[in-house]
Amino acid sequence: MSAEEGQLVAGRYRLLERIGRGGMGTVWRAEDELLGRQVAVKRLHASPHLADDELATLYERTRREARSAARISHPNVVVVHDVVDDGGRPCVVMEYVPSRTLGDVIKEQGPVTPQEAARIGRGMVAALRAAHAAGVLHRDVKPGNVLLGDDGRVVLTDFGIAVATGASTLTKTGEMVGSIDYVAPERVRGGKPGPASDLWSLGATLYQAVEGSPPFRRATALETAYAIAADELTPPRRAGALTPLIEALLVKDPEQRPSAEAAERSLRQPDTVATAEAATGGRTGSAPAGVTSDAPTRPRVATAVLPAEAAPQDDGGQRRTRPGRARRVTVWAAALAVLAGAAVAGATALRGNGDAGGSERSAAGKPAASGSALASPAPPPLPDGYHLVEEKELGVSFPVPDGWTRTLPSGAEERNEIAYVSPSGLVGIRISVRDFAGPDPLQHWKDDEAASVQEGKLPDYRKLRMQSTSFRELPAAIWEFTWQGSAREWRASALAFGRSGGKEHVIYLSAPKAEWQRHKHVFSDIMGGYRLPAPEQDG
Repeated sequence: MSAEEGQLVAGRYRLLERIGRGGMGTVWRAEDELLGRQVAVKRLHASPHLADDELATLYERTRREARSAARISHPNVVVVHDVVDDGGRPCVVMEYVPSRTLGDVIKEQGPVTPQEAARIGRGMVAALRAAHAAGVLHRDVKPGNVLLGDDGRVVLTDFGIAVATGASTLTKTGEMVGSIDYVAPERVRGGKPGPASDLWSLGATLYQAVEGSPPFRRATALETAYAIAADELTPPRRAGALTPLIEALLVKDPEQRPSAEAAERSLRQPDTVATAEAATGGRTGSAPAGVTSDAPTRPRVATAVLPAEAAPQDDGGQRRTRPGRARRVTVWAAALAVLAGAAVAGATALRGNGDAGGSERSAAGKPAASGSALASPAPPPLPDGYHLVEEKELGVSFPVPDGWTRTLPSGAEERNEIAYVSPSGLVGIRISVRDFAGPDPLQHWKDDEAASVQEGKLPDYRKLRMQSTSFRELPAAIWEFTWQGSAREWRASALAFGRSGGKEHVIYLSAPKAEWQRHKHVFSDIMGGYRLPAPEQDG
């Protein structure tokens, strides 16, 4: 028996058997000793990576969302009975449904038939209609949250509960809800979720049900998020009559997706080849997902990509050959010291990580001349309020917020870098491109961290995350942290990436910690539009 098995929660619910575990919490089959019935109890995980204020926000949001979900009464929705505290952490008490998840079925038995997918889809869309009518968004529709009851019942669970994190989510708590494979394009771009976002997730779930894998899954979460926002859909091969509906649900533009009512009508005729018009409820202007005109207009790829376990996300990196490593570390430590001491410096000592293309414009925001040497995948349009700059000395281009000022930090020529600073002078980005990337980006950050702390460049330093990753299929490492400046506390995100022996790229963002939530999207937007030279992009 585990340490938790047999435990009594809230003086009432006896934990009997662990029946599920995900990124947000563990689900137990339990006995309600007051009413003498079996229930499911979901206990949230206490992530060691989250600060106290972030945990408090997570817990309070969970309580509020679960209470909202309790308003839904529908046979295809798991009933939420109660929300109780267990050692300060909220526990959600739900109806117990003997079942397996659709995710488990796909994993163990492979894809289901189009007819079975249609049956499952009918239950899911009925649940979504009931939830949306009650003013509740699910925000984490995925195979793992679809219960296939032993009695044939289809039940959607975790309504409004997974508000903080998901199995593949790579963002700060509360920033991105749900597992990245099933997050709609508008949410990847930082937009507000709506009923159409749940319907996109329904489409992604149906796609996986018949194909065996999510529609836009790539090697990394960052690449998956970019694919969701910008790539064309690979049409399903095994969906049969469900193909038009699935493609319509996965359209990039939420306004062009079918309504829940139209989707339900299509799902009730699985043996008939539905037309695209029927799938979209007779709306005009609809196009299959992947049509270039459906490309997103505000990509914020990074907000959906970095691991959820890390509260803030940042990347930064500088790489040289081993002989120059000690000097490089010293240079970056010096830059951080300037950041802590002055507002403008604080904004320009940034580093960040990025991974997407941006439209071609000159530094003045005008279209660049044809024949550019920059070769990235077909980029989505620039985010609203940005213009694209082309730094010819660095050989890259990237989006910059309108009104930000270009500046050359001290030693910029030696380090081959450029900085842009916000009008307030407190927020800034720094881009660096150097020769000879090292073999291990993570070790690079570890060396920089050790040198900066040892030399006292980062007073009251706190590491939020440091880990290996990949960017544009290149080795990369992320480092994000906070430190105390002379007048305020700062927070930074940095990404270093590049193939060993090739160019080393660093994107860095810093801002006052108190203003981080308002400005962190800049890091994501720059990553979303960062364009590499053709030789590096091609391999």
